Amino acid sequence: MSQPTMITRELIRKRAEHNEGEIFSLEEIALHQQNICKIEHIDFWCPCLKIVYLQANEISKIENVRRLKYLEYLNLALNKIEIVENLEGCESLEKLDLTLNCIRKLSSLTSLTNNYALREIYLTGNPCAAFEFYRLYVIGILPQLECLDGVPVLHTERLAAKADFDYIESKILEQESLKTYNPPIERASEIRRQLRGERDCSTTAVSSSSKPEINRLISRDGRVLNSNQAEARFTLVEEDDAIILTVKLPKYMDTSLIDVDVQPTFVRVMIKGKLLQSVAQRSLASGDLVVTMPTVDGVVKPRDLTSEAAKVPPLEPIP
Repeated sequence: MSQPTMITRELIRKRAEHNEGEIFSLEEIALHQQNICKIEHIDFWCPCLKIVYLQANEISKIENVRRLKYLEYLNLALNKIEIVENLEGCESLEKLDLTLNCIRKLSSLTSLTNNYALREIYLTGNPCAAFEFYRLYVIGILPQLECLDGVPVLHTERLAAKADFDYIESKILEQESLKTYNPPIERASEIRRQLRGERDCSTTAVSSSSKPEINRLISRDGRVLNSNQAEARFTLVEEDDAIILTVKLPKYMDTSLIDVDVQPTFVRVMIKGKLLQSVAQRSLASGDLVVTMPTVDGVVKPRDLTSEAAKVPPLEPIP
């Protein structure tokens, strides 16, 4: 079994590359499948967090999250949590995922009664989810919920939970006191082991893989080869005095991510770097990239070469 992972500044900074390594202003972090046993430091180091992924670890207790005032979504699925606690300070919490944990004390959900923003909670696969009146009890103690285990809460369920709550609560407490076999706990452990094995196999495959294949753009005899690595949709139309290439791009893609290289016999478009123009412009309506290339002398007969990515011929093999 691999060694437990500690939550360190280095780990968080590595996971904050999308935020230029800045951890204090970090709003989202993914720490899933890291073999983490304890939640620590993130409430001090990353007080602006809104989304935290901690699923598929070895966490047995919810702790050190009280100061996360802006936290909206916390994913703790596939861990070893037994009690719902220490979330009272997460006043912005809207969604909580506790799928496949070890929660048997369903009454511990009363600690969430003052989390007024809470709208969704997932408890599928926990021992408590098999209790009689489980759903009505959760709806009764958390009236702010709109969705439980992915199923919308109905008005009739709210009425039923309110009308018979005392009886429902007594039955829940009675079931909590029973010591029975809990298949969901073993199932969760099995899934964690499987995920860990897949991760290790993936890491081994990547480390032992051979040198990546070089995608050749020009053949050995000097001919330019067709290539569409981005699988972009495009049209190429010849007119009397120009050849017009239109590339379908997402409307809100930043133009600075597009690089265009126009040569006498070919045009190359790369979705990265800055835009190099040869009468190139973005369509304000659709976001498409339009490149107009004037022809040298003569008249070119119009010919429609509309092409989809799937129709682009593959690269010629290099002998």
